Amino acid sequence: MRNMAYNEEEWIPKTRLGKLVADGQITTMEDAIKSRLPLREPQIVDTLLPGLEDEVLDINMVQRMTDSGRRVKFRATVIVGNGDGYVGIGQGKDVQVGSAIKKAISEAKLNIKYVKRGCGSWECACGKEHTVPFEATGKIGSVVVTLIPAPRGLGIAAGNTAKKVLEKAGIKDVWTQTFGTTRTTLNFAKATFVALNNVSTMRMPKKGSGGV
Repeated sequence: MRNMAYNEEEWIPKTRLGKLVADGQITTMEDAIKSRLPLREPQIVDTLLPGLEDEVLDINMVQRMTDSGRRVKFRATVIVGNGDGYVGIGQGKDVQVGSAIKKAISEAKLNIKYVKRGCGSWECACGKEHTVPFEATGKIGSVVVTLIPAPRGLGIAAGNTAKKVLEKAGIKDVWTQTFGTTRTTLNFAKATFVALNNVSTMRMPKKGSGGV
């Protein structure tokens, strides 16, 4: 785990969102997301989320046969997050491990999402943002991950890969149910990420509505 600092050159924004951020017209990641402008420059995330950290989830060697012989590349899977609601996942390939990780970090930043948190467990009702507000499921390939609200103090009851993703998002307590080949790190991480994103895209019922 490390704090990311890949600003090797001075950033010259090329997109509308990048220019708004550089000019100081957009100063938070929340405002950047609300703008609905496409996020195409990782430096935007560096500027708006300076406390972002990354962690390598998996590195695999990928071999491919070509006319000139066998070519070998490394595939890196990386998770980024600030531990306070923002998380992203990315994948990168290169002939060098370091370059593959760097590409994966850039992609993870471009995939950054905001995760809604709350106190959705009937056993707790503390009102703090420590777990998911309601049950949500994510599916990638054969892997299915369901997140279930848990009471405060339980911790993250999940496999190692899912636990890292949830920690980066700022989830402190949660139960999980998993199905499929969870040994596939990439799909396991992505399914967890999709479940977190589904939490944020689902509409929460307003207080007092639907009651008798």
